[in-house]
Amino acid sequence: AVAQFNAFREQEGASLYQMFCEKLDAIAALLSDVEPYEQGRVEKIKSRIEANLEQLSAATQQAIDRNRLEQEMIFYLEKLDITEEKVRLTNHLKYFRETMDNEGSGVGKKLGFIAQEMGREINTLGSKSNQSEMQIIVVKMKDILEQIKEQVLNVL
Repeated sequence: AVAQFNAFREQEGASLYQMFCEKLDAIAALLSDVEPYEQGRVEKIKSRIEANLEQLSAATQQAIDRNRLEQEMIFYLEKLDITEEKVRLTNHLKYFRETMDNEGSGVGKKLGFIAQEMGREINTLGSKSNQSEMQIIVVKMKDILEQIKEQVLNVL
């Protein structure tokens, strides 16, 4: 009975490992799907702001300090930059894989913590993306991550 129990646990562990790898690959693929939207996003925002400025009266347009406007625009666009979140999420995906290969107690808890950090990066990515296509990708990532979190509970 113990031998069958251990065999079942090994088989279940192998299934979970495979499922985690598939889910991590799916999140990584979705993360790369964000890039085409990211590149055009900055230019779109900049042109929208400039178009709104052109609608102002001539007197108001002359009163605008162009240097100050450029500084504010750079500051605003930097706040929307998602490079840091992409790098962190990629590192968390890698660390999750490395942790799965470790043996010993506490691996499940560690995977849970890593999944939690992945969630933070995905949420930040979503809050910074002001484009519907990017937000759809973020929702897909969240769905996959939720599936990972549910299965991590079986590793504890």
